[in-house]
Amino acid sequence: MKVPSDLEILKYVYKEYYRSYSSFMKGDGSRETKIFVPIEINKIAKKFRIDEDIIFGRLYYYLDPKYSYKDSDGSIKSFFVLSVNGKDRHCVNFPLMSSILAGLQEENNKFWISTTLAIYATVIAVLSIVVSLVF
Repeated sequence: MKVPSDLEILKYVYKEYYRSYSSFMKGDGSRETKIFVPIEINKIAKKFRIDEDIIFGRLYYYLDPKYSYKDSDGSIKSFFVLSVNGKDRHCVNFPLMSSILAGLQEENNKFWISTTLAIYATVIAVLSIVVSLVF
C-alpha cells in the first residue's frame, strides 16, 4: 500500500476545506477563527485508505514541527493544532498550509520538467549514437 505524500495530503485538504475557509464569517458559530480550519482526520484517512493515526502523526509530529515558526514578536505560528479555544479540534493554519502546498507543487513541477528534459536529452543522445554508427 502506497503511503500518500505530503503534496497529496495537503492538496486533498485544500480541495476539501477551501470553501469552509473562504466562507467564514466572524460570529457565525461555524468555528472559532478564520485561519484555523478544523479537518476530519478520519475522512482524509478513508480517502487514502490508511489508518487515521498515520494522517494524524504526519500532521502533528512531522508537518507541524517542520512548518511552524516563531514570529518576530516571539509568538509561535503553528501549522497544525489539536484544539482552538477548546472547541475546534485538529485544525490546520489554512493560509500557511496553502503557502506550503504552493511550494510543494512548484517543487514537483520543477522535478517533472527536469526529468522530462533529461529523458528527451537521453533519447536524442541515443539516436545520435545510432545515426553515427549506422551512417
